[in-house]
Amino acid sequence: QMQLVESGGGLVQAGGTLRLSCVASGRTFSRYAMGWFRQAPGKEREFVAAISWGSGSTSYAESVKGRFTISRDNAKNTVYLQMNSLKPEDTAVYYCSAVDRRVGLPTSQAMWDYWGQGTQVTVSS
Repeated sequence: QMQLVESGGGLVQAGGTLRLSCVASGRTFSRYAMGWFRQAPGKEREFVAAISWGSGSTSYAESVKGRFTISRDNAKNTVYLQMNSLKPEDTAVYYCSAVDRRVGLPTSQAMWDYWGQGTQVTVSS
């Protein structure tokens, strides 16, 4: 089992920034592609961003391209999501995820193996 613990969520005004962190334990972190998903009230969980095991590839949802950046530090077993120019529609619970694969970055939540408990991000207008 892999355990994922997110932090860094909070309340921010529109146009502001937040950086989410997710610390992994229990498995060899560098083997796993890592991702971020989010779920707003009354909506399905949706893909936000993903990064390959070696940071060579990244993928973003169209709604966050140019504003969010995913990165990872394999020495610290941590993946980050830097969120800039936040909008009220970014309000959601953000979840960290992991999948044991070397090729491809799936955008379907069904393809991911492990999940964190989530951290709330609220953007006020």
